[in-house]
Amino acid sequence: MSCVHYRFQSRLTYDSLQFEGLNISAGELKRQIMRSKRLKFCQLKISNAQTDEEYTDDALIPKNTSVIIRRIPAAGLKSSNRRFVGHQAGRWREPSPRADPSLLSLEQLLKTENLAEAKASEEDKLKAVMYQSSLCYYSSRAAAPRRTSASGRAQGFPAASCWRWTTQTERDS
Repeated sequence: MSCVHYRFQSRLTYDSLQFEGLNISAGELKRQIMRSKRLKFCQLKISNAQTDEEYTDDALIPKNTSVIIRRIPAAGLKSSNRRFVGHQAGRWREPSPRADPSLLSLEQLLKTENLAEAKASEEDKLKAVMYQSSLCYYSSRAAAPRRTSASGRAQGFPAASCWRWTTQTERDS
């Protein structure tokens, strides 16, 4: 029995395919590999592992040859990747005008507490969620007036009133 050693480009180990005779056609090798690996909806490119010579379907591959297999999507098939269905590169959809006047405006929606039950478009609800979720990151302490104690020290932060962060003169007063 003769054999051909093959590996897919993404794999590290070689598999062997046994056949009768001194050589096998590249087309027959492709059919047997697709049958053994249960591949569908793709084409295979076969090249010699040592010389990088690419074989056509009618080329004969001698026995004990190592080849590298590359999978190529079959011609005419659409991508099964659903993330990009309907995507048009470089074009953004303009917001649609409000068809229903009973929907809340974005300004009213920003003040609404329960966005799940608010009557508004999904785009406006998402904008309001993004706005409301970022409110906690704004520094409210910078805008608020500083609170001071009777001694004139700032209050509200542990470091301002903590014993170990104060100097000896501050502790005595």
